[in-house]
Amino acid sequence: MRIIAGSLKGKKIPAPDSEGVRPTSDRTKEAIFSILESRLFLDGLSILDLFAGTGNLGFEAISRGAGKVLFVDATYAVIQQISKSAALLGVEKQCRVQVADGAEFIESTPQTFDLIFADPPYEYTRMGELPDLVLSKAILSEEGYFVLEHDRRISFTDHEKLLLSRPYGRTLVSVFSH
Repeated sequence: MRIIAGSLKGKKIPAPDSEGVRPTSDRTKEAIFSILESRLFLDGLSILDLFAGTGNLGFEAISRGAGKVLFVDATYAVIQQISKSAALLGVEKQCRVQVADGAEFIESTPQTFDLIFADPPYEYTRMGELPDLVLSKAILSEEGYFVLEHDRRISFTDHEKLLLSRPYGRTLVSVFSH
């Protein structure tokens, strides 16, 4: 995996040796950032990368100007690899990491973020709850966006806060806001 654009363009992001890590494809990542950059400036934003896996989305956001990223993943080895990747990329001062389940983190954090990425395993049992959890817990700023990658078998088309949903292979990218 490589960073597509920005100050870190072309740099590699090592993938952790962990089962269940499904990195966002370059095509999907480029589409996500194209959608976002048409709606907001990333400069200085506070980002949450839930179910971070490789940290692919968070590192791309930093490369494109985000101020800081909190990477959250339930697997300690994955979080360790993200910390190593941040040091390798020279952005460790902009990164924080935390081991936690994504939904449990949302339920317990007092923090607020401008942009939240979530790329849970397709079979994550709380997938259907994630948009309402994020939007009801005040962790997303009023002008923020929640970007959820999920399997095509799950649809949020009837969700009142859904802005758009786009297919990319087996993946759907759904974007929500207040």
